[in-house]
Amino acid sequence: MEIWSAEIRQSVLLTIELAAISTVILLVLATPLAWWLARARGWWTEIVASVVALPLVLPPTVLGFYLLVLLGPDGPGGWIAQLWGGRTLAFTFEGLVIGSVVYSMPFVVQPIRNAFAAMGERPLEVAATLRASPSRTFWTVAVPLARPGFLTGAVLGFAHTVGEFGLVLMIGGNIPGRTKVLSVAIFDYVETSRWREASMLAGLMVIFAFAVILTMTLVDKRAARAAA
Repeated sequence: MEIWSAEIRQSVLLTIELAAISTVILLVLATPLAWWLARARGWWTEIVASVVALPLVLPPTVLGFYLLVLLGPDGPGGWIAQLWGGRTLAFTFEGLVIGSVVYSMPFVVQPIRNAFAAMGERPLEVAATLRASPSRTFWTVAVPLARPGFLTGAVLGFAHTVGEFGLVLMIGGNIPGRTKVLSVAIFDYVETSRWREASMLAGLMVIFAFAVILTMTLVDKRAARAAA
């Protein structure tokens, strides 16, 4: 039996596609949110930060349940799906992307927020004295200085999307070619006693996790040297 079958290749490619799209959307959404959280003052700031961080403590099945309701035919996801003739966003690739973005949001927002906060006010004040506009200051001063935070957020967002299991099973199910990502495929192979395939995919996940940790360590060391 061929271990690296078309079914496994399909799950690997689907997982990479899901993680890549989710990471791009996460960076687009997290950047202004992290900037606001790093600079705003007031009790509501931490309330918003707590809402963003909820996926860190909520069981994936709880978050998956609410997303399933929202993406289902009777929720907003059903109305949106009707725009292109669909019935629901649940158990679709688009629904998986939405769920992954929500669930991985704190892993991207927090590193970028910390990076924005760590730069302090001085670089922004210097840019203001040179009459740089707020948008020019943001893109030419703040974003380059917060680059390690962006890299950390992107790596964590990608890795967390690749490794998520409970939520993707709740809102995506196990549909080959559409929602059967790597974590779900491993579960499926174990259930059907296909241990060789499960072992190979689990080994790939371990190697990937090691690469993520090594990357994070190198990024932290480089940022520390730059700040010294």
